[in-house]
Amino acid sequence: MELAGKKKKSKAGKIVLWVVLIAVAVIQIFPLVWLVDFSLASSTEMFTSGLLIIPQKIQWGNYVKAFVDGHFLLYLKNSILINGLAVVLVILVSIMTAFACRRMQWKLSGLVKTLLLMGMMIPIHATLLPNYKIYSQLGLTDTIWALLIPYVAFSLPQGLFLMTSFLESIPVELEEAAVMDGCGIYRIIFQIITPMLKSSIATVAIMTFLNNWNEFMMASTYLSSQKWKTLPFSVLEFTGQYSSNYAVQFAVMALTAAPAVIVYILLNKHITKGAAMGAVKG
Repeated sequence: MELAGKKKKSKAGKIVLWVVLIAVAVIQIFPLVWLVDFSLASSTEMFTSGLLIIPQKIQWGNYVKAFVDGHFLLYLKNSILINGLAVVLVILVSIMTAFACRRMQWKLSGLVKTLLLMGMMIPIHATLLPNYKIYSQLGLTDTIWALLIPYVAFSLPQGLFLMTSFLESIPVELEEAAVMDGCGIYRIIFQIITPMLKSSIATVAIMTFLNNWNEFMMASTYLSSQKWKTLPFSVLEFTGQYSSNYAVQFAVMALTAAPAVIVYILLNKHITKGAAMGAVKG
């Protein structure tokens, strides 16, 4: 009897857990469904009552207009270039910094690591105005460096945390043997250590890309010409002084969100696996 009662309680608990998980999944996915739904309607249909719209005619022209008139390819190229460079720099600097703080013997290694990790506590937009003042004096506004520097700086603490956690699981004896064989420090880092950090490198790359992909506040503050504008700027192409084309704006937002959603769906396992391993090892 007791065993049957325990089984019933266990089954009921699983059902409740599944109901809760499904509800959370629906809540998380609904904004994407809402975005795509509104992007396929006309601007006049958006002011009807109800959370979702059943368009009288699917407006595929919204995506065509967003793609052509929103300078989508130019802004996409800029986003890929800036985010790609940010990912590469974060990975390189975090690997070398993690090695310097955990393997090399110097007095301030612990302090430097702590100071760098404290960057995780500072919101990226808290430095908006100070950075703008500095960039104006150095002539860096409206350049690629205006976005690349803060993107790398604010992604580095997270990358350092994960790299350090993984590095601690690598035996020091491997490096000692490499030194005995005559390897220099850079050869040890990039030929011995880096190949063993594939999981953490994948995690850092994906998280850096996702964190910076949709960033708009800094981009809109530091950039003025179209040369380096990123994908979120496409929305502004359909915003007028007195009226806006809301349907096309939703199409632009759907196109902008698509790369990040695709990356997350395809590489979700690497994100959860790398973050979980880093947390356990840390």
